[in-house]
Amino acid sequence: MSSYDVIIIGSGPGGYVCAIRCAQLGLKTAVVEGRETLGGTCLNVGCIPSKALLHASHQLHEAEHNFAKMGLKAAAPKVDWEQMLTYKNEVIDGNTKGIEFLFKKNKVDWLKGWGSIPEAGKVKVGDEVHDAKHIIIASGSEPSSLPGIEIDEKTVVTSTGALELPKIPKSMVVIGAGVIGLELGSVYKRLGTDVTVVEFLDVITPGMDSEVQKVFQRLLKKQGLNFVMGAAVQGVKSTKTKNTVTYKLRKDDSEHTIDAEVVLVATGRRPFTTGLGLDALGIEMTERGQIKTDSHYATSVKGIYAIGDAIEGPMLAHKAEDEGMAIAELLAGQAGHVNYDVIPGVIYTHPEVASVGKTEDQLKDEGRAYKVGKFNFMGNGRAKAVHAGDGFVKILADKETDRVLGAHIIGPAAGDLIHEICVGMEFGAAAEDIARTCHAHPTFSEAVREAALACGDGPIHS
Repeated sequence: MSSYDVIIIGSGPGGYVCAIRCAQLGLKTAVVEGRETLGGTCLNVGCIPSKALLHASHQLHEAEHNFAKMGLKAAAPKVDWEQMLTYKNEVIDGNTKGIEFLFKKNKVDWLKGWGSIPEAGKVKVGDEVHDAKHIIIASGSEPSSLPGIEIDEKTVVTSTGALELPKIPKSMVVIGAGVIGLELGSVYKRLGTDVTVVEFLDVITPGMDSEVQKVFQRLLKKQGLNFVMGAAVQGVKSTKTKNTVTYKLRKDDSEHTIDAEVVLVATGRRPFTTGLGLDALGIEMTERGQIKTDSHYATSVKGIYAIGDAIEGPMLAHKAEDEGMAIAELLAGQAGHVNYDVIPGVIYTHPEVASVGKTEDQLKDEGRAYKVGKFNFMGNGRAKAVHAGDGFVKILADKETDRVLGAHIIGPAAGDLIHEICVGMEFGAAAEDIARTCHAHPTFSEAVREAALACGDGPIHS
């Protein structure tokens, strides 16, 4: 039996980052992981492999639609699906092995197997029980489904199955117009699949700024994705040759069906806490199956903490990472903290979509006086030069103080551009602070400055 200062259950972004930070702060640390590789859902069957396929399929799109305009004339590339999956797997392998290296470098032990907590201060892995002064649950999440849908990960799949289909399907129905559904739907549309997205609500990407929602859906439609909105899926019936999705339109309760070779169920995720023994420990849970924690990530049982997708808040890898670093610092006697008002969200379609802080809809609901600075990428020289002029930057600032309250970007490199706003908001910046900061030309980031200028006297190039 081994004894540790900290044992972390789960090696996803929250768990492995937490472990490395604990080790850096002098705590003897171990991580429990039952997969054959480290990195959790994100690195193995989520964020990283999906970005590999998004990148590869975007290169195909560029070759088919933009190369000839730039004087690059050749036959359009043929898709070697097997090689594309090999490339994806090599990306996964490189990242997971990188974490193994970091564990060895920082002297973090990997306890291989699935963990449970028989009592406070003890973690069981296989037949071995280990002592720990502090236990951190970073067990992540798993895909959720709907009644009447039986997932086989072959033709009725979650994101996991969608990343390793044996062939590119001719048709696909995506149930759910959230981040996962739209990203993977975009991948397969570019590869030639006829993609239809069926969404319960009347808008895509719930919670996003409504202006961005409308422009985003219009651009996805332009790319060939089909949408059925306001549709409540009743079930999926599978045969050897097809899957039939039945849904009811909420506006008139009429029932409809749609056939597809593959159905991707992208209806969100739920905390994964199965087998940990939380009930027996008496750990308090929320109605949504999340672990209840206080402001320092402590559960209702002394010495046991939880972070990431297992607790309340957005299910984002970087949110889990920040929480992992915060709890490590708190356990080491420091002042760990996460600013939940400045956590960006990104959708890695093309164009990318990114946001941070308040949406315009939220500010209206709060009755807050605000101003909007907006700039379209069509006015950005770099964006026009690379056939990426769709979209805009929108900055929301307090009407009286000019303090930045939020930002929403749809356009090229939006996921990178948003961080200028994040840093600004972290330091309490005014829109004028961003507007008065010199931005290199020609860059996409000039659009951010122009939007900040639009909060004042107005942009230069619009």
